[in-house]
Amino acid sequence: MTARDYNQEFQDNNHRSYFYDFDGRLRRYMIDTFSPWLVNGPALEMGCFEGEFTQLFADRFDDLTVIEAASDLIEHTRARVPGSVKFVCSTFETAELDQRYDNIFLVHTLEHLDDRQAVLQRLSRWLTPGGRLFIAVPNANAPSRQIAVHMGLIEHNSAVTEGERLHGHRITYTLDRLEHEVRSAGWKVRHRGGVFFKPLANFQLDKGLQEGLIDDRYMDGCHALGMQYPELCASIFVVCEHAMATGVNA
Repeated sequence: MTARDYNQEFQDNNHRSYFYDFDGRLRRYMIDTFSPWLVNGPALEMGCFEGEFTQLFADRFDDLTVIEAASDLIEHTRARVPGSVKFVCSTFETAELDQRYDNIFLVHTLEHLDDRQAVLQRLSRWLTPGGRLFIAVPNANAPSRQIAVHMGLIEHNSAVTEGERLHGHRITYTLDRLEHEVRSAGWKVRHRGGVFFKPLANFQLDKGLQEGLIDDRYMDGCHALGMQYPELCASIFVVCEHAMATGVNA
C-alpha cells in the first residue's frame, strides 16, 4: 500500500467547502453527551484536524495530548489552544507514548483509517485500567442520508460518497457495524448512542439557521430526539472500556 502524505491530503482538501456551522454545534452536543462518562485525569485526542475539538477538550482537561500525522495541522491547531497541550506528530500505528490516559477520543477519525483493527487494538496500551475510550463516527442511517439515497444522490446508506472519499473516508458506519468492529478489537462497549437527530443535510441546516427558519430551540429539540432514536442521528458513538474492566462507576 502506498504511504499516505497527510500534509498533502490536508492541502488537497483545504479548498473544499466540507465543514459547516452545523459541525460546530454538533461538536458541542457531542461533548455534552460524553460528559457523564468522562473520567477525571489525562486525555488523549487521536487526530486534531484544524483543532475545533481540541479547543473543547483543552477547556475540559488540564492534561491533554494530541496525536496527529500531519505537521501542518499540528501547527494550525497549536496556535488555537493553550501552550500546555502536548502534540505528537506521528501516525497512530507508529506513535510511541510513555504516558497512559484516562480518556481517549477517536472522534470522526476511525472512518479515515486504513487499518482500523490494528489501531483499535493498539489503543488498549495507552488507556488506564479505569479509563474510557470514546469513538464517534458519521452515521450511515441518518435520515438526511437515507433521503439522499431515495433521491438517487447516494448509491446506498453505507456508501462512501465522492466528497467523503476526497476527505479521506474509507468506510461509512451503522451503529451495529461500529459496535461489532470495536468488540472484535477486544473492547467492552459500556454505552452506545447517537448525537443529534438529523432531518436535513448540513448545508440545509446552515441555510435554515441563517434565514431564521430554524432556531436554537429546534436544534436542541433535534438533539433531545436523538437520545430516543440513536440510529437516526448525525453521529453515532460507543463508550468503551478494557474488556476486563469491572466495577467502574458511570
